[in-house]
Amino acid sequence: MEDIIYYNELYDLYGELLTDKQKQYFEDYYFHNMSFSEMAEDHDVSRNATFKQIHIVIEKLEEYEKILHLYDKKKKLLLIVQQIDDKKIKEQLERIIY
Repeated sequence: MEDIIYYNELYDLYGELLTDKQKQYFEDYYFHNMSFSEMAEDHDVSRNATFKQIHIVIEKLEEYEKILHLYDKKKKLLLIVQQIDDKKIKEQLERIIY
């Protein structure tokens, strides 16, 4: 379950760097909870091709994070924001982060 949340957050950060096809496969699998067989039927490809596409997308998202560290930076910023006492400033920062 933690992996699903992690990959969804990476997708939120880096999804626009993926091709339309990669986005569709990711969304079908992670957002629409489709099986590889269902995706294969929808995209008129083999089940193995859908499996490979999901793994390619995951590798790309992980590669982007390895280079840019946006997920890591976001988590660190949230920890800092939690320590702020001023409610107004805290809310403003949270809006920027999210």
